[in-house]
Amino acid sequence: MAAVILSFPTLQGLRIFTQKLSWTKRGVRFVSGEVGRIEKVLIANRGEIACRVMRTAKKMGVRSVAVYSDADRDSMHVAMADEAYNIGPAPSQESYLSMEKVLEVAKKSGSHAVHPGYGFLSENTEFAEACKREGIIFIGPPSSAIRDMGIKSTSKYIMSAAGVPIIGGYHGEDQSNERLQAEAAQIGFPVMIKAVRGGGGKGMRIAQSDSVFLEQLESARREARKSFNDDVMLVEKFVEDPRHVEVQVFGDMHGNVVYLFERDCSVQRRHQKIIEEAPGPDISPEVRRKLGEAAVKAAKAVNYVGAGTVEFIMDAQHNFYFMEMNTRLQVEHPVSEMITGTDLVEWQLRVAAGERLPLLQDDIILRGHSFEARIYAEDPNNDFLPGAGPLLHLSTPAADQHTRIETGVREGDEVSPHYDPMIAKLVVWGEDRSAALKKLRYCLRQYNIVGLNTNIDFLLSLSGHPEFEAGNVTTSFIPQYYADLFPAPRAPSGETICQAALGLVLQERRHTQEFVQASNDPFSPFGSSSGWRSNIQYNRNMTLQLGDKKVEVIVGYCKDGSYTMQLGEEVYHVTGEVELEGGASFLHCSVNGVKSRPKLVILDGTVHLFSTEGSSQVSVPVPKYLAAVSGAGAQGGAVAPMTGTIEKVMVKAGDTVAVGDALMVMNAMKMEHTIRAPKAGVIKRVFFSEGSQANRHAPLIELEEEEEVEEGSSQ
Repeated sequence: MAAVILSFPTLQGLRIFTQKLSWTKRGVRFVSGEVGRIEKVLIANRGEIACRVMRTAKKMGVRSVAVYSDADRDSMHVAMADEAYNIGPAPSQESYLSMEKVLEVAKKSGSHAVHPGYGFLSENTEFAEACKREGIIFIGPPSSAIRDMGIKSTSKYIMSAAGVPIIGGYHGEDQSNERLQAEAAQIGFPVMIKAVRGGGGKGMRIAQSDSVFLEQLESARREARKSFNDDVMLVEKFVEDPRHVEVQVFGDMHGNVVYLFERDCSVQRRHQKIIEEAPGPDISPEVRRKLGEAAVKAAKAVNYVGAGTVEFIMDAQHNFYFMEMNTRLQVEHPVSEMITGTDLVEWQLRVAAGERLPLLQDDIILRGHSFEARIYAEDPNNDFLPGAGPLLHLSTPAADQHTRIETGVREGDEVSPHYDPMIAKLVVWGEDRSAALKKLRYCLRQYNIVGLNTNIDFLLSLSGHPEFEAGNVTTSFIPQYYADLFPAPRAPSGETICQAALGLVLQERRHTQEFVQASNDPFSPFGSSSGWRSNIQYNRNMTLQLGDKKVEVIVGYCKDGSYTMQLGEEVYHVTGEVELEGGASFLHCSVNGVKSRPKLVILDGTVHLFSTEGSSQVSVPVPKYLAAVSGAGAQGGAVAPMTGTIEKVMVKAGDTVAVGDALMVMNAMKMEHTIRAPKAGVIKRVFFSEGSQANRHAPLIELEEEEEVEEGSSQ
């Protein structure tokens, strides 16, 4: 086949190369390992990162191919793609982690390249090599770099040889419990136990003392097997109260490697990041340069190509030590884009096609400050327990040049129990850290979700903490300031209760008007909701639910269309109307002369009010004859806090347990959760076996208090 000579400019249009390409059935391929044009890319991922890659592909005129599991059939990334192919059942092992299925679709669709996103197959050496064998471009580093940096023990040796600072620990082949425990004792507690192929906080545990080491080791191994199919561990000295600082690097096939400055990702829960910023607060230009140069050394040591992140831990004196390298695009890459004015996905596609880096080090200018807040379906008040369910209402701040919303869900979609519970990433930019933080908090208040628990209120609490505002962040920030970050819930004010009551009255009026319009009887007595009475003011009683308390509101209908509302001894004068703006309902109201404009959502008998001051929920109580009766499992034992798989059962009928004893281990959304005894007693029944699936709120174990058992036996 004859070679065709093509020329095309780089991103800046400054340098022009002559490239040799050959035409095949699928399009253009490399000739002699040179450059190939990518005209169709398969995204081997789901959710927000798949949508993120597709947006840049569309901008570049590159067609996108999606893959999806049965659970994602109607998802946003499927709707966005030019083509989409089903690759199997919901469990990721049978769909998104199946190399054979993904490659089959790549070949069938005629894709020139595969973008792995993050997670799933993104750091899988075998997958990168399989793509190469099939003549498909893997948008990522060489498989040798993935291998070297993916095994933490190997990466530490390479980094040490390259002159990158490292922290000491045991990375040996002897994986016996005895050897690992002995090494931990020699290093000195506390120690960090890590899966050598780990990432994203999976397979990672802190052992504070020798007495808990084996328990934490076993838990880390189980999670590592589930996430990476590999339970080899390393043990390192745990640096207390460090900062987690990482550097974005990028390399091309021509030997160029640059850094795009650092990100601070110190604030974490369950070893997973929830808020990130760039650049790092209080990092001097000199330390910034040293970080960047160390990261470039790390990348060059493994002949790195593409986007990568070199992660360091930093102590209070700004000494830093290599932790690991993520050989993929990171979740938090947008903050680096915001401060450098780049599109790193576009860089990935161009570099994978053989082009030189669009910018060299001296061309990359740091400007301003950026934050990313990860919005999760989770319950921060219940140890950040992941959630799942429908997004019954979803409204967001408007996206603009300085505000990005990276998401893979829409209103009406479900957050699946099978995958990570991230709903979106809110990314903002400001001229400096203070301006960016103010913008972040403003946008968080405009991010309103109904249908499941989220961490939005927690993110507001976190971003408003004085120590966070000052930039004094470490990985122990959340436990250190726990009392401040989780204040006792405040009851809604009288004004808020009046707003909720007004919302219900106005909804009732709208329903009545709709009835009149649909009715053939304009004089029907059911067609009036004005409360009008001759010579008297009509009053009605309304009962509202605030948490576990009921509140009585006496609503008076005034002749001028306003209302009086009495709560106890307090009387409020209330007026207002509901107005639709941009698809959302706003309650334009006045309570005792104070005007406000909260967003109003009424669903399933609950009024949700969102304003710049925060959010509130007020419910209409369910009548007793409709209230569900609690099950025996909830009353006398342990229930499933979320939908998941029973990973391990530690007890059997007849066992005696104390409060807090571990009963079961559940696995949901790739995370382990230990179910503990809510009270002391004797196990009466175990409802689930290992490997079985339990739905949220399902009774897991029935417990009898010891006195009950003794009374039963004496009879």
